[in-house]
Amino acid sequence: MKQFFKFVFASMVGFILAGVVLLIIVIGIIAGLVDGNSDKTVDVTPNSVLQIKLNYPITERTPHNPLAALGFLGVEGEKTMGLNDILANIKKAKKDSNIKGIFLDESVLLNGQATTEEIRNALIDFKKSGKFIVAYSEIYTQGFYYLASVADKVYINPKGLFDFKGFNSKITFLKGTLDKLGIEAQIIKVGTYKSAVEPFFLTKMSDANRLQVNSYLGSLYDHFLTGISQSRKISKDSLFAIANQLKIREPEDALKYHLVDGLKYKDEILDDLKKRAGIDAGDDLKTIELSEYGTSESAKEDKKETSKNNIAIVYASGDIVGGEGDDNSIGSERISKALRKAREDDKVKAVVFRINSPGGSSLASDVMWREVMLTKKVKPIIVSMGDVAASGGYYIACAADSIIAEPNTITGSIGIFAVLPNMQKFFTDKLGMTFDGVKTGKYADLGDLTRPLSPKEKAILQNQVNRGYDDFTKAVATGRNKTQAYINSIGQGRVWTGEQAVKIGLVDRLGNINDAIAAAAKKAHIKKYNIVAYPDQKSFLNKFGLGGDQLKMHFVKSELGDNFKYYQQIKGVTMMMRTPQARMPYDIDIN
Repeated sequence: MKQFFKFVFASMVGFILAGVVLLIIVIGIIAGLVDGNSDKTVDVTPNSVLQIKLNYPITERTPHNPLAALGFLGVEGEKTMGLNDILANIKKAKKDSNIKGIFLDESVLLNGQATTEEIRNALIDFKKSGKFIVAYSEIYTQGFYYLASVADKVYINPKGLFDFKGFNSKITFLKGTLDKLGIEAQIIKVGTYKSAVEPFFLTKMSDANRLQVNSYLGSLYDHFLTGISQSRKISKDSLFAIANQLKIREPEDALKYHLVDGLKYKDEILDDLKKRAGIDAGDDLKTIELSEYGTSESAKEDKKETSKNNIAIVYASGDIVGGEGDDNSIGSERISKALRKAREDDKVKAVVFRINSPGGSSLASDVMWREVMLTKKVKPIIVSMGDVAASGGYYIACAADSIIAEPNTITGSIGIFAVLPNMQKFFTDKLGMTFDGVKTGKYADLGDLTRPLSPKEKAILQNQVNRGYDDFTKAVATGRNKTQAYINSIGQGRVWTGEQAVKIGLVDRLGNINDAIAAAAKKAHIKKYNIVAYPDQKSFLNKFGLGGDQLKMHFVKSELGDNFKYYQQIKGVTMMMRTPQARMPYDIDIN
């Protein structure tokens, strides 16, 4: 028996060692493939057409996902690009003599409106070269049509779908569900418009929330119609009537009202592109995908170092949390280190702080606000806002020298809240569970989910939230050179668009990330500079090592599909119940 166990143990050790060696070999092979592919370039032949198809979530920076092309552990999919590379490649294509035009192919646009705005403006700039843009889709969402409307010609499949009916925003209320479960959401908040907590204790929107949603949704829709009106030469009033009366029900209707230029099948579009690119009908159309174009020699030409001066772009994207975070969240420690590193680097002459966040932990927000304040004392720091820079996302922005946002950026939401569930009835009535215990102090079990808060405890928590709001409004008042009373009047958790925020002084001017870079260079008195990005993106091993968060999220996404957004919402709710939050009222989902 002793020999048997010795044999089994030896076999197990051998198996484990063999597995480790195999894993090292696999990682080595993959790393070799990745390194081998990193230097590969794609040739762009004359008379080529740049194909842009945006059917993936657009992050601020292109993610490092070398396994996507290798199909390792099921981590496989289309090549994705971040906004940084999308904008850079469109700009390079404008000057590339081998690129004759752009083909906007069927896209879904799984991103916010400000991101679409930046890409749209890059396409408008591309057209100044005299090159063509052609758009085609079988299904036009309102987001993709807004982008496609800048094209010289917009085509739709003769049997396609064209969505043009206006914006709507819907909130899911959970009070009825919580009542059925016997769970009471104990709310502590500051701000009349701070409505993140409304779904937990109301069954419909409050009057204040309805007012703010009507305001910002109307502002977003007005900008949407204005852009299409300018591109398609159709009056804004006519566009409003077309949408309001749902006049576009068939592709023929879109043609009738001049929203598209023709009804064509894909083969007809390809023939049209050949003519525009100067290719004979019998020859193949030469297209290059946007992601591949970035690796071409012509796209790499302007990557040579031009100066000893640097402008740092510090990317902060996702929910605000304490600690390190990752590429999809804003960890206060990680971003603070990045700001500190940029501040202490003598080669970095100015900082652009790129923020795309609905907020999160108020404590983590304050930690990063401090780093922005310290950076401002040493060198210029300019904030560039993405789709959303609200609540904690605005907190970390307010101390900068200048704030630049897109017209359809969502910002403001200056307020603080906390949610503490009382699950006593749920445990007792639904599960038959009761609790008892002892404590050494009156407040030793403060925050216990198995009982309701006492009036005194609720008052203590309310004072903490009030103090957080006072700190928030003071920080904004100081950063924006306003009185605290004024900030309180436009705060109260109210959400604003970038266009509205300029009028009330929360934002300095409208523009994109390139405008922010130009503003930083001007303030630093430099004309030539290199762009350096912070923080370093997570490495291959960080992301895909055993137990890596990104790998786990990949499998969760694969399993849940379209329902993944509900999983994210549930995670967001649990985060709200841990610490006071400086967060958006809710996730804005405009359809």
